[in-house]
Formats: sequence, structure tokens, C-alpha cells
Amino acid sequence: MGDLLLVRHGETEWSRSGRHTSRTDLPLTAHGEDQAKSLVPLLSGRTFSLALTSPLHRATRTAELAGVPGVASEPDLHEWDYGGYEGVTTVDIHRTRPTWDLWTDGVPPGPQGHPGESPDEVGRRADRVLKRVVPALARGDVVLVAHSHLLRVLTARRLGLPPAEGRLFQLATATVSRLSTEHGRPVIAEWNLRA
Repeated sequence: MGDLLLVRHGETEWSRSGRHTSRTDLPLTAHGEDQAKSLVPLLSGRTFSLALTSPLHRATRTAELAGVPGVASEPDLHEWDYGGYEGVTTVDIHRTRPTWDLWTDGVPPGPQGHPGESPDEVGRRADRVLKRVVPALARGDVVLVAHSHLLRVLTARRLGLPPAEGRLFQLATATVSRLSTEHGRPVIAEWNLRA
């Protein structure tokens, strides 16, 4: 059984300022590009049975700069739809909703086509990705290049936890995390690695 490598994209202007970024397709900052390039030593020399990326530019560019070969776009790796909180920081949300928590409260609807998602809805997308990934893990390592909250939910689901337990796994920009197995059970083997 191979390992599942999770790569969070490099820094964008909004990730640097803490703004919720889903459908807004921001480019990497110059620092974000450097971060992505720094991942090459962590990923080179590996053969991947499957390499998937979110369709958003910040993820595809990170995969390219990190040297991930043969990447296919996977729409279910898109970041959590933040609905009406797109582009808003948690600090700003707390000014009007002091006890708000993404993991338990979800988000208000946004513009048409972006109703926002609950943890369970993101969890269903993560489950679809895992269903696609598991057969590939039987053939070797798999790499997913995507976004913080989506990868945190996916980690929770891989470990058999409810989607909202993704709150337990802080994930920094331009890092590699490795989910493996021990005695036949999924485990976190490494988290938030930087070169």
C-alpha cells in the first residue's frame, strides 16, 4: 500500500492575509512561487500511481513548480465553498458573529452558484476523492495538490473521523503531509513538512 501525499498550494495574497479563498482564483505571490519550488526535494524521486490537483490556478501552479508529473485535474479537490464569507477574514466575521466557527456553523449563502458548503458537504467530496484514490494506493504513492480546508477534511475522512474533525489538523501553505498505514489502519506519518 502506497502513501497519500497531501500538498497545500503556496501563498496567495489572500492566504497571507487570512481571507477565506475558494472560488476566487488568485495567483501565487512571488513568495508562494518560491515556496512551491522549495517542495521539489520532498517530491522528487517518487513515482506516483496517481497525481491529482484542484482545478484552481494556485494549486495547478504549485504542482507545476513542485515538479509533480502527470497531474490530472479533479473538481472535487476544489476548496470549501465559503459562500457569503468569500474574501472575508475570521476576525471580520467575529465582529458580527463572535462565536462563529466554520467547522460547526458553516457559512451563509453567497452569490448565485455559490450557496456555501457545510462540513458534511465538503466531506462528501473528500469521500469521492478517496474512493478514486484508494485503488491507486494499491499500486503506489498518490499525491493530491489542493487547499487547506479541503485537505483537512480529507484527512479526517481518511482517518475515519467526521468531516468537522478536520479542525484538528492545521495546514500551512506549501507543505507536504503524508498519510500512511500502520497495521492496516490509516495514520498520519508526517505533517506540514517543508524543505
